[in-house]
Amino acid sequence: MPDTPTEPAREATLPGLTACSLCAGETLGHRDPMPGGQMARLRAVAERVAARLTFVECLDECERGDVVVARPSGSCRRAGAAPVWFERLAGDHQTRALEDWLRAGGPGARAVPPELSEHVIHRGSEAPDVVGSTTH
Repeated sequence: MPDTPTEPAREATLPGLTACSLCAGETLGHRDPMPGGQMARLRAVAERVAARLTFVECLDECERGDVVVARPSGSCRRAGAAPVWFERLAGDHQTRALEDWLRAGGPGARAVPPELSEHVIHRGSEAPDVVGSTTH
């Protein structure tokens, strides 16, 4: 019988996603046609096993709305990859681009795709041209 990874081992290879539960849905507001809004989109990404999802009450970027942090997988983190912060990331198109990027490995495995790059929050000493571009 072939070895199959256990659930915790498989999850450790996934990138993570942290979203602010208080600002999820702010960008589209009442115009969002999705039942459950942006939180439902992010939950669907996790259910399709593209990332490990964590909702927190606040990411202390309240003025930016729909703040999401893509966290590197364990192996990418060990190779030096850093989380990538996004602002105003909402809607079907942007969430699909996020999911595709996470499926491709996310931070540390692939550069931030162009359709998401305008939403990157450059924090502290992060240089705009290297955020999320480390490969392993």
